[in-house]
Amino acid sequence: MYRIGVIGSGFAGLSSACFLAQAGFDVTVFEKNDSAGGRARQFKAAGFTFDMGPSWYWMPDVFERFFAAFGKKPSDYYTLQRLDPSYRVVYTQNDYLDVPADAEALRAMFERLEPGSGKALDQFLKEGKFKYDLGMKEMVYRPGLSITEFLGAKVLTGVWKLHVFKSISAYIRTFFKHPLLIRLLEFPVLFLGATPENTPALYSLMNYADMALGTWYPMGGMHRIIEGMVALATSLGVKFEFNSTVEKLAMNDTWIEGLQVNGSFVPFDYIVAGADYHHVEQQLLPASFRHYTKRYWNSRTLAPSCLMFYIGLNKKVKGLLHHTLIFNENFKRHAKEIYDSPQWPSAPQFYVSCPSQTDATTAPAGHENIIVLIPVAAGLSDSEPIREKYFNLILSRLEQLTGESIKPNIVFKRSYAHQDFMNDYNAYKGNAYGLANTLTQTALLKPSIINKKISNLFYAGQLTVPGPGVPPSIISGQVAAELLIKKHQTSNLALHERPL
Repeated sequence: MYRIGVIGSGFAGLSSACFLAQAGFDVTVFEKNDSAGGRARQFKAAGFTFDMGPSWYWMPDVFERFFAAFGKKPSDYYTLQRLDPSYRVVYTQNDYLDVPADAEALRAMFERLEPGSGKALDQFLKEGKFKYDLGMKEMVYRPGLSITEFLGAKVLTGVWKLHVFKSISAYIRTFFKHPLLIRLLEFPVLFLGATPENTPALYSLMNYADMALGTWYPMGGMHRIIEGMVALATSLGVKFEFNSTVEKLAMNDTWIEGLQVNGSFVPFDYIVAGADYHHVEQQLLPASFRHYTKRYWNSRTLAPSCLMFYIGLNKKVKGLLHHTLIFNENFKRHAKEIYDSPQWPSAPQFYVSCPSQTDATTAPAGHENIIVLIPVAAGLSDSEPIREKYFNLILSRLEQLTGESIKPNIVFKRSYAHQDFMNDYNAYKGNAYGLANTLTQTALLKPSIINKKISNLFYAGQLTVPGPGVPPSIISGQVAAELLIKKHQTSNLALHERPL
């Protein structure tokens, strides 16, 4: 058996580990933290259970496809509940939209705001479905090493329907005029790494994922997915080493001999780096083996980081759904303060996750579990006074919008921002969501899944193909594993076989 070391136990690392173990490799996952999940870790405090990162379960077909590859279903590991309404968008204290899960109810909501927009919504979602089917079921499962990967008949005949050269801002406005509908449809791209004016209309596929495929919740929290993937990996023979920091990739002339972990050398035949790409390349590799320069990395456009607050209340709160988006400030100004002129936002939009509205296990009886997320630019100076300033600002606005006292009822509070992302995940510039999905950072133009100077190193995760987000990260792990398997079967690396 050939030995594979996987760095990082986030969605990408776990996905790779499962596919590689299924193919017969001896796989060990190294995780610097004390539990699996990466950004999708979970912590418990004062009777509350908090998902530390991802909270939106979109694109359920990706999860189904992953588990099906091993003869399993998501329901073998966790129970899904579709949220209805999917989420609430708050514009003012008395002006909000609850986005229904039912297609006819959604259509009726659009018609109520803009007569005739129901028919426009049908066409908008039809085009979004085409992009989703081509993008998420065809293009994202390719390693992005050559333009020839995208020259198949299905891609070539459909490329002009993807609207990659039109902004999603302009595209949405060809269908709808009502400002609330426009802001509703633009919101998913806030986390993609560019303003709607600079994001390709290809990403209307996310609107289709949102409104047609639905918003779901795994009971017990998003970490249930991680627990399921770890259980699957373990059943396939994957070994896990926690509290294990990879300090160096030990090199020969053209390939990696193994990993230095917590001061000890561990030999491996292949390495899959599911940790932060920039950290692995710029910190763990000797300079002569790096594929990209510091100048290259500094020129990359990053998706946002975020300032998060995990809050436990000793009361229930009215006016919040499981997902609530607070858009009562200037959307364009906040977007520009993230992407165009990076700075701490003057009047931020923010998102509130309240899983205790759906799942009683996340908080003690009569209590509320609240997570507040403010998208902010990566690379900002992060300090405790800044965090406290925004905590007070957001709590005041939340109290005003809900009409309820919140601050006096806080029994638990924890903040998380740039410095934490760097400490816990070695995240480049404290990023939370990876690289921006701009036209110049798509597919072949992302950091490569391979390093041409090293024959046995493969990358997976949100800084390489296909991009940020939970479903893309799961896919990234699969793509890296399949490429490794293919190269193993066709290369002369077998000459380096190491007796175990």
